[in-house]
Amino acid sequence: MNRFPKNILIIQAHPDDAESWSAGTLAIMAEKGWKITIATMTSGGMGGVDTNEAETVALREKEAAAAAAEIGADYYSLRRRDGFLFDDESVRLDTIALMRKVNAGIVITHPPFDYHQDHRTTCVITDAAVMLSSLDNIPCGESPLEITPLFYHGMPMNLTDPLGNPTPEPHFFVDISGSPIEKKIAMLARHKSQKELMRQMHKIDDFFGEMKKFNAELGAMVGVEHAECYWQHLGGGFQRDPLLQEELGMRIRHR
Repeated sequence: MNRFPKNILIIQAHPDDAESWSAGTLAIMAEKGWKITIATMTSGGMGGVDTNEAETVALREKEAAAAAAEIGADYYSLRRRDGFLFDDESVRLDTIALMRKVNAGIVITHPPFDYHQDHRTTCVITDAAVMLSSLDNIPCGESPLEITPLFYHGMPMNLTDPLGNPTPEPHFFVDISGSPIEKKIAMLARHKSQKELMRQMHKIDDFFGEMKKFNAELGAMVGVEHAECYWQHLGGGFQRDPLLQEELGMRIRHR
């Protein structure tokens, strides 16, 4: 097997995305000694109630940093505009630079069939950046990675695509029962601003409780109390080592 740095970079569209879809897995990997970096393409500036965009950005960046600190992770925002995220040369270069700065061995992002347009755009940007991250000619001011990172996709809401159809079968599930699900809820709880937003947008009174319920539904699919699920990006040109699966060991489940 190839040797990859023990650094995980999870790149998501908004603050609270990493916590919603992957925090249990990240907590397990942090306990195993992996360095975790949580990055967002935007700072979630449109996701405010009774705060303007600038105030919301400042608040949500503070919440995201506090959530990351729950597992000893770092937080970065690439500070594109929430709801208006586009794939262009500038954001690809910034994403590559971040991958190189943190010496990423594993990169996780949204799936290409996610329900949210910012999530899908984040996936496209990250896909391109992973492929280019080890190439010498990329003008981003950071030294190339020694090896192209392993690339994974986390889960979308309800395991459905933008039209509500079932997603492809996940490659694997992760048992996050016990301490990992509690750490996940602690991380989500740092995003206090989103509780009122979810009430306004979706009439959800208990946002964090709904996420825990979804993890329980995933767990029931594979016979555990709570779970998250993933796809590994195995297309041509990408590394295929099942390193995340091997590191998670007995917590891996399949249907």
